[in-house]
Amino acid sequence: MLNFADAFAGMPLIAIVRGVRPDEVVDVATALYDAGIRIVEVPLNSPDPFASIRALSAGHGANCLVGAGTVIDVADVARVREAGGRLIVMPHADVAVVREAKRHAMICLPGVATPTEAFAALAAGADGLKLFPAEATVPAALRAWRAVLPTGTRVFAVGGIRPDNMAPWWAEGATGFGTGSNLYKPGADPAQVRAVAAAYRSGFAALPARNR
Repeated sequence: MLNFADAFAGMPLIAIVRGVRPDEVVDVATALYDAGIRIVEVPLNSPDPFASIRALSAGHGANCLVGAGTVIDVADVARVREAGGRLIVMPHADVAVVREAKRHAMICLPGVATPTEAFAALAAGADGLKLFPAEATVPAALRAWRAVLPTGTRVFAVGGIRPDNMAPWWAEGATGFGTGSNLYKPGADPAQVRAVAAAYRSGFAALPARNR
């Protein structure tokens, strides 16, 4: 079973498949896998998300880190785990959700918009931080965060991320990214998803090499 470090090492990109249906999620994930993406989240405001997570876990749980996004309710953490998910991604920094995810031995990436939220999330056990929404701030803000965050903290810039705008965030210390509608739109067929995912792979290839 793929762990967080290995999933992250290949391509540090979280694929957010908002709106995916249970009958199509495995084919979509296969297209993402073919492009090198190993982290996939099904937002809980998608149609029948727990069925999708269950199908995704059965189809790709061994070779990808799969789980849920837009996790707001503490009670949903256990439901994600029961469906086979190992990842909890949040739009906010509710430490109760973080602690519940860690109680279930799950990877948790809470959404943070300030250093105060970032430090509280880390203290609660977060495995990394989702800087969200990235499009509402600037890469220079991350540079300031890096001056005070613990060394090695994984920070994912999420919100408005495209293959052509990752470089400034990468230069200021982003260790990865998350992308939703710029990668996957509801109803997209696997060929479309594979082509867009390949553009992200090319975008990563163009970034300066460094120890991620």
